Amino acid sequence: MKREGHPFYQEVLFVDSSTGYKFVCGSTLQPKEKEMFEGKEYPVYRVAVSSASHPFFTGSKQFIDSEGRVDKFVKRYAKVAEKKEAEELKKEEAKKEAKKKTTEKKAKKKAPPQG
Repeated sequence: MKREGHPFYQEVLFVDSSTGYKFVCGSTLQPKEKEMFEGKEYPVYRVAVSSASHPFFTGSKQFIDSEGRVDKFVKRYAKVAEKKEAEELKKEEAKKEAKKKTTEKKAKKKAPPQG
C-alpha cells in the first residue's frame, strides 16, 4: 500500500458562520486558518449551515440565508398563487352564469304557452 495514498486525517474545528456555533470533528480538510478551542489549537473550517442553524434541526418556520433566495422564492410563489386564485374565481363565475342560463331555459320550457 502506498504511503501517500490517503489524505491526512485530523481534528478540525467547524464554525457555523450564521450562529457562531463551534464543534470539533475529524476530517481530511486542510484549512490554513487556526483557532484555539477548549484549550487546544485546531485548524478552522467555516460552514454556512450546520445543525445549529438549519431549520429542520432548530424547528424554525422560515430559513433566512444571506442571499435571500428563500424570500425571492416565497414572493414568486405568492404571485403564482394569486394568479391561480383569480383564475379559479373566473371559472366559478362562468359556471354560475352557465347554470343561471340553463335554469332560465328550463323555466321557459316548463312555462305553458300563453295565447
